[in-house]
Amino acid sequence: MTNMPILKEREKQIYQKGAQAFDMTCEKKSLAGSVSQRACVFCGSRVVLYPIADALHLIHGPIGCASYTWDIRGALSSGPQLHRMSFSTDLKEKDIIFGGEKKLYGSRVQLIDKYHPNAAFVYATCIVGLIGDDVDSICKRVSDEKGIPVLPVHSEGFKGTKKDGYKAACDAMAHIVGTGSIEGIGELSLNIMGEFNIAGEAWIIQDYYEKMGLEVVSVFTGDGRVDKIKRSHGAKLNVVQCSGSMMHLAEIMKEKYGIPYIRVSYFGIEDMSKALYDVAEHFSDHPEVMEKTQNIVRKEIQAINPVLKQYKKVLSGKKAAIYVGGAFKAFSMIKALRSLGMEVVLAGSQTGNKDDYKLLREMCNDGTVILDDANPLELSKYCIEKGADLFIGGVKERPMAYKMGIGFCDHNHERKLSLAGYSGMLNFAKEVYSSVKSPVWKFAPEKKLS
Repeated sequence: MTNMPILKEREKQIYQKGAQAFDMTCEKKSLAGSVSQRACVFCGSRVVLYPIADALHLIHGPIGCASYTWDIRGALSSGPQLHRMSFSTDLKEKDIIFGGEKKLYGSRVQLIDKYHPNAAFVYATCIVGLIGDDVDSICKRVSDEKGIPVLPVHSEGFKGTKKDGYKAACDAMAHIVGTGSIEGIGELSLNIMGEFNIAGEAWIIQDYYEKMGLEVVSVFTGDGRVDKIKRSHGAKLNVVQCSGSMMHLAEIMKEKYGIPYIRVSYFGIEDMSKALYDVAEHFSDHPEVMEKTQNIVRKEIQAINPVLKQYKKVLSGKKAAIYVGGAFKAFSMIKALRSLGMEVVLAGSQTGNKDDYKLLREMCNDGTVILDDANPLELSKYCIEKGADLFIGGVKERPMAYKMGIGFCDHNHERKLSLAGYSGMLNFAKEVYSSVKSPVWKFAPEKKLS
């Protein structure tokens, strides 16, 4: 396609609609040497469990693993801030030779005595898997001694992809789900799953549900609390966003406790409204829920539509590239950008599956490039080829966008602006406008392939 080559082993993870037959390969380990944008298994587990604010999180491994994931979610808490402290056993050469179990036990006991958490998670990193420390037995011993759940998270980075880290996190949480009392939980109740409260989104979503007359039993895991997770099996519905991170736990709770689940997205007017309506439809035996939902949706859309129309006038015809963790985010983002008159020319994800990419193919226009587990070379190449005016991604993609001289919007862990719900759509439109129309880009060098 250009003078910039793509690694041969990566060819089946790249698809351009209209230019080739759809035969997308995905859900495989990152290619060695491709400098993938994807995170490791440990990071996957950490981003899911980290927002549980009254739990203690100890990383069993070298200090670099703790440094890499410190404050990785930036998840807001309405109370405890314990989750924002990054603890590590800081394994040294001597520990790796003779084993780190004694150090793990001592660290665990000392931290629990000092901070009095309601639970503790121990993350096994790559080196722990190699030297064979018995993390499970140490956790059980400390749990028996201290009287709180001490949960091993088998997240050795070499074991697979970021998605395997999600599963490890769900397996750890499954050990405390069902251990609390469900007394007082009513029929109109649900759990919010896959929402991490990066910039206060969980509070916005919870407020919508409460205005609909529903009780939110627990949030997995934004502004999370151990006691609420323990009694989450009493809810009548699991509402799952970011399905890649939480589907495994939703399936466990369906099988073990008979709790049905639905998949939703809280991003953009269309998907936010559908999420509320789908939940209301589930509780159709209570027609007042749907009536309240209709009033909420009508009021919220009427409030933001006039402003969005003004942004659309300016942004129509602009081109955007999207690279996110879960493909589910990309679906909503394509709809939201189209509502602003923009075209998506690249859509990629770290953890998408074949069904995700088939749906992306259906949603995208001819010429759109779809990528699985991309690297900086590929992302830069296609952004320049397609003339992207905006890149939407995470912290690792930000410098890449700025070097190419195009606007950037953070839709991942580092952002400080809420993008969920109706107010979030307004925030998103404002950020896109500010990024794309910034006068700074007139000073950027001409974009070209080298």
